[in-house]
Amino acid sequence: MTENVGLIGPGLMGQPMGLNLIKAGYPLWVYSRTAERTQPLRDAGATVCASPQEVGEKADIVIVIVSDTPDVEEVVLGEKGVIQGASAGKVVVDMSTISASATRKIAQTLAAKGIEMLDAPVSGGDIGARDGTLSIMVGGKPEVFERVRPLFEVMGKNIVHVGDIGAGQVAKTCNQMLVAQHVNAAAEALLLAKKCGVDPAKVREALLGGFAASRVLEVHGMRMLNRNFEPGFKARLHKKDMRIAMEIIEELGMDLPATRLATEGINKAVEEGLGESDTTSVVQIIEKKNHVTLG
Repeated sequence: MTENVGLIGPGLMGQPMGLNLIKAGYPLWVYSRTAERTQPLRDAGATVCASPQEVGEKADIVIVIVSDTPDVEEVVLGEKGVIQGASAGKVVVDMSTISASATRKIAQTLAAKGIEMLDAPVSGGDIGARDGTLSIMVGGKPEVFERVRPLFEVMGKNIVHVGDIGAGQVAKTCNQMLVAQHVNAAAEALLLAKKCGVDPAKVREALLGGFAASRVLEVHGMRMLNRNFEPGFKARLHKKDMRIAMEIIEELGMDLPATRLATEGINKAVEEGLGESDTTSVVQIIEKKNHVTLG
């Protein structure tokens, strides 16, 4: 039997994810606080709902992909949240990137009403969302994961059940730490080449064939060289993710200096008005400090 699916948050990532679910034959109920974001999904056959509560009433599995922890809490547990409409046996799948501890609390509240939850944050940007090739890291009960797996397989390619509820968010935090550091490293390496009078595009090409090769150098390195800062993933959202990482690091009493430096760079980019640009816009901050520009 085909599950009825709900989608809350059809933005840069959620909209193409929803379109892929419709193409795969899933009936889709959708809600957004910004009505125009639902139009492409409506045109493709989705039903637009007036509230998250209505999505909870209509759908067997509700996917949430919104910006931050308070947004998830509002659409899931709020006055007109999913919990108000959903009944026992339904599943909330939070594909946002939020705090792992908050995730566990939300899951406990849902469980009291018999509603299951998975945390399933994603990586791969808008391109991965469009192409259905996202990396999806999942926390929650194995049997609930297996129930939702067919939906994950529509939206992603690398799908890993990491552990109990909250484990997916921990994995995503690790992902964001690595991406932030890789972006900084790629920017610094390419700028060093430029400062030395060597073509940074040729340096990137050479490095992609060796041990320094990475997806970040491949995709984001080219973005930097082409001055393409249209958001695949907005700097302000990466700032939020790094805030979550630093909160965990401080809570555990750890000292992770590379993460701290990468966080400072992203924070500075947002302070300089680049929050709506791609996270690779951090290169502009490093350029300014060193009086050299790529491209």
